[in-house]
Amino acid sequence: MLFDKKTICRMLICVCAVLLFHTGCQSGNGSASIAPVTEKTVILAFGDSLTSGYGASAQESYPSVLGGILKCKVINGGVPGEVTSEGEVRIQALIKECRPDLVVLCHGGNDLLQKMNRQGTADNIRGMIRLVRERGADVVMLAVPEPGLFLSAPDFYRDIAREAGIPFDGKIMCDILSDPQLKSDGVHPNAKGYAKMADAVADLIKRSQTR
Repeated sequence: MLFDKKTICRMLICVCAVLLFHTGCQSGNGSASIAPVTEKTVILAFGDSLTSGYGASAQESYPSVLGGILKCKVINGGVPGEVTSEGEVRIQALIKECRPDLVVLCHGGNDLLQKMNRQGTADNIRGMIRLVRERGADVVMLAVPEPGLFLSAPDFYRDIAREAGIPFDGKIMCDILSDPQLKSDGVHPNAKGYAKMADAVADLIKRSQTR
């Protein structure tokens, strides 16, 4: 069967899109582990508007739903519009105040939207992880995809997770923000999207716990 040039080009574009999606949106860090989560565990969900729950009610935010799934206290530490340099400063006081046992870190989206220096963003996220660990808490991390036609998470998220040895999911936000039925606008989930996000975080936590 022969194809014209336009058909071949479309086929190549589709193949590249699939490869890009699977390369940029991966999950898991099988060697990393955290302490078991119990009803006495305090979890801090730290990030920007994706954590605060923009596009849904407070009860529908992923931290609120996550608390119901895990049956423990989950503090919503999300601030809309925040960039990682601001987050690195803010997290110091917040972890001192909240004394979490575990921090779920989902940050960097506003840096990517504003096309900030990636090395700076990565370094800020590394700084957040270091500050959390200095307080004796565990960390799990979600990657945020950069804007584009085919969503993919920057490589620095996976690199940081490997360096720090922390559980990591680079796929869930790609999945949610690629599905119009799970979004409230171009860059935020709706209630269904946040519920899916909470399920993924709960699964990551459960799979990463030491036995």
